[in-house]
Amino acid sequence: MHCTGVDAQKHAPRCGRPESKRRLLPGQECITWAASASLGASRNLRDNTGAIPRQLRQTTVQTLALPATRKLEHATQATEMDSLFERFVAELRFSGRLASSTLRGYRQTLSLLHLHMPALTVKQISPQTMTEFFRRLDMHPRWVGGAPSRGVRSSTVATYRSKLNRFFQWLVRTGALKVNPFEHMEYPHVEYEDRKYLEKRAIEKIFATTAVGAPWRDKLLRSRNVAIFAVLLYAGLRKGELLGIYAIDYSPNHLELRVRGETSKSRRQRVVPVNGALAVALEDYLDERRRRGLQCEKLFVSTRGDQPLTAEGLLHLVKQVRRLAGVAFHLHQFRHTFAVNFLNRGGDVAKLKQLLGHRDIRMTSAYLRCLPTAAMRGDVENITLDTLL
Repeated sequence: MHCTGVDAQKHAPRCGRPESKRRLLPGQECITWAASASLGASRNLRDNTGAIPRQLRQTTVQTLALPATRKLEHATQATEMDSLFERFVAELRFSGRLASSTLRGYRQTLSLLHLHMPALTVKQISPQTMTEFFRRLDMHPRWVGGAPSRGVRSSTVATYRSKLNRFFQWLVRTGALKVNPFEHMEYPHVEYEDRKYLEKRAIEKIFATTAVGAPWRDKLLRSRNVAIFAVLLYAGLRKGELLGIYAIDYSPNHLELRVRGETSKSRRQRVVPVNGALAVALEDYLDERRRRGLQCEKLFVSTRGDQPLTAEGLLHLVKQVRRLAGVAFHLHQFRHTFAVNFLNRGGDVAKLKQLLGHRDIRMTSAYLRCLPTAAMRGDVENITLDTLL
């Protein structure tokens, strides 16, 4: 059943997604989604007078008033974009050797484009449609800290644009698209003013909770959890790298920890030195592992016994520690904390690049913006008339 006017609004599923219980013919999912999302966007993009912008009103009416043949054509074209995107992702995965977490980011970006521009086809990709996408994204209501909000950060727009830009470049290279719409579009100015590293007091609360305060089931879990946070803090690993460590990757004799290329975002293997504090945490955990006779190949086991820790298990651990310690944090902040403190103690940016596994030193240099003013005061004090060149 194809609905128009008021009936379309009445039968359109909420949130711009097809209802799971409603049985639709092949291709109708895209049609219903397109009509519903157009109506939803129209409600969210009213001007100051409460009227729907003319361009968007025309888009909505045109989408809803299309004959069945035209609607099926839109559905076919949408499927064509999905097919091209799958070829693009396959090339990134098997030829570019990108990590699964990176590929997941590309998929999430295309899903977002589908959500806000459901009827968009490859032929319609242009500076105008991309501007409309970012406008809808900016106006889309979302929840931040339990309260409704609108708008997105420039850094978020830059991230989405970067991923779409790579896809569009691929479309141009394969002949599916004539011109990349971002070629002559202004790039968003991004400023990183928030401090992403964790301060000493927050770190102390997290470790105190993990080592003493939390009611873990047994000594194995307690020592494991301490070791997990120690690896994050003292080695600066990413979440995927942490979960990908095998027991044989840690060398207690050489005090080194190997990060495998297949788990690294850069796809490059690296070896990270292990300091004294991390070595103690790892040995306590490994002693408990050996005592229980666990044979899991991965370094960190799950709560179910001799099985590897999963991403879901790690997330559950983080949620528990957040609640018990009273500290709002996410795992990647430990990587920022490692980098900032390495630089604060006089560490070299080139060495930090190697430790973090970055391909480009410009990525590493970004951590310099996080250095607090107090950390640079001593260097500034050293500039006097007597020390000038």
